[in-house]
Amino acid sequence: MIVERGRPAWLTWTVRAVAAAGLVVVLWACLTAWGAVVHGHPAYAVLLVLTVLGCAWALWRNRRPRPARTGGRRVLDVALVVAAIVWIAATAWLRPFTAVEPALTAMFSDDSVTVTESATRVVLAPAGEPAGDTAGDSSGDASGTAVFFQPGAKVEARAYAAVLRPLAEAGHTVVIAKQPLAVAFLAGGAFDAAREAVPAAERWVVGGHSLGGVVASTDAADAADDTDAPAVGLLLYASYPAEDLSSLPVAVESVSASRDGLATPAKIEAARATLPPSTTYTVVDGAVHAFFGDYGPQPGDGTATITHDEARSRISDVSTRFVDAAGR
Repeated sequence: MIVERGRPAWLTWTVRAVAAAGLVVVLWACLTAWGAVVHGHPAYAVLLVLTVLGCAWALWRNRRPRPARTGGRRVLDVALVVAAIVWIAATAWLRPFTAVEPALTAMFSDDSVTVTESATRVVLAPAGEPAGDTAGDSSGDASGTAVFFQPGAKVEARAYAAVLRPLAEAGHTVVIAKQPLAVAFLAGGAFDAAREAVPAAERWVVGGHSLGGVVASTDAADAADDTDAPAVGLLLYASYPAEDLSSLPVAVESVSASRDGLATPAKIEAARATLPPSTTYTVVDGAVHAFFGDYGPQPGDGTATITHDEARSRISDVSTRFVDAAGR
């Protein structure tokens, strides 16, 4: 075996290769998902920065052959390389889906809707209501019923602006959570923060897409009995609870897609027992999983037989009618 002052050459070159791969992953993430990096929760941007710093440090430290290590230190070196590989793989896997049109256009304010954005949420408020500063700290709600929405896994919040904007046009403030690393399970306190940010809301409909719907189900169950701004509705997009909520005392609307390759019709049907018997089910014929937002195609999804615009219009209509009814 070739050695460098007692240290195996393969270990030095492995460290260099892993560090270089980490920098390539960061560059790839920035080039392909820059909008989501900038407009998403800052956690992923921090992850990218830490990856760059760690890889740069590893390349600098291994720029020359290093002295021999004892057996224990060499095992530690190998363990650190394995940990770095796992870190870099996670960074690549967590690259978010970036919002595309028409969601980007829906992020602009006009005479009907005021849009504000912060590091942790997007707020779509009916025009004329106090939407506060860019943090959305004091938005109001004309109808008294506000909507809190959890995005799907790895999908940035702006991707839902177009499909949810009609709810704001109908008089409901909509708060879309920006989740740490775009994972709903890491945004468990986001609903409570939204309720503090929208003090004028008298009641809430909690919703979510895919994994976001799982967390939204828990949020709705936890807030259903609140005396101050309770949850009165649960709006599921291609999703179902992870626990038995068949006795949940709120209205529930399940919107799914007939061509969904992820939350398949069979999975939606199998989960009926976990939702209240009064749940209303709407199937958007010909739609797929990614049609519940605007973020491009999603691996593992089905093949659509209708246009995204057609699906979005139907999903928005069903959602608006549900939220209107839940607030009565």
